Amino acid sequence: MTDLPDYEELAAHLSDLQEKSELWHSTICSSFLSEEEQGAMKKYFPASDHIVYDGGYAGARKKKIIFRYDGEDTSSDIVCISAKIDQRFRKIGHRDILGALMHLQIERSSFGDFWIEDENIYLYTSETMAGFLIDNLIRINQLSVSFERIEEKPVQVFHTKRLETVIASERLDAMVAGLTHCSRSKAKEMIQHSLVQINHVPVDRPDITCKEDDVISIRGTGRFTFKGITRKTRNDRIAAVFLQDI
Repeated sequence: MTDLPDYEELAAHLSDLQEKSELWHSTICSSFLSEEEQGAMKKYFPASDHIVYDGGYAGARKKKIIFRYDGEDTSSDIVCISAKIDQRFRKIGHRDILGALMHLQIERSSFGDFWIEDENIYLYTSETMAGFLIDNLIRINQLSVSFERIEEKPVQVFHTKRLETVIASERLDAMVAGLTHCSRSKAKEMIQHSLVQINHVPVDRPDITCKEDDVISIRGTGRFTFKGITRKTRNDRIAAVFLQDI
């Protein structure tokens, strides 16, 4: 018997959670899913009153799927913990925090988004994991930290820059060529080699027409949100506007 592909295994696991929610008449939460996992799961579990994608705050990138037996139930096991830090003598960054978390030998799916803002670390996790992290996540790259649970739901601000590029059309290969400054043939090759995602789902068709607010992720180049067409050029090409994550 061969192993199921990862996404099929994940879908089967989530299907079990959904069945338990219905059987036990209760709300059940998955682990945190990456954006790519969310994109893959949405065809199996589209958002509805009973299926909610939640990362603890509006705009979160890592999210859980919450199966709710009662569509009016708003309960969730997602909580936020925070630590004040003094970086005058030792600077830490995102990679340092991730390294400290991985050193605790916990699964990446056991916590969601985390970031540093105004000398505070904010980290979203589950109710059950919060106590463990508060007790054990006490040092990050030789900087002592003390986490506590907070009731607020801080929102991470993702920084972007606006860019405009002239492209042949709204086809995916044309957009990838414009964003990476390569030929259409090279862009097609990148797409066919699974180096491009639309809305966090890998695609292999160069002729897909991109829509406004589609997120185009290109491995090795970056992540871009298509915001629309501003004008046509004299040689009948179009100027497309994107917001690029920085």
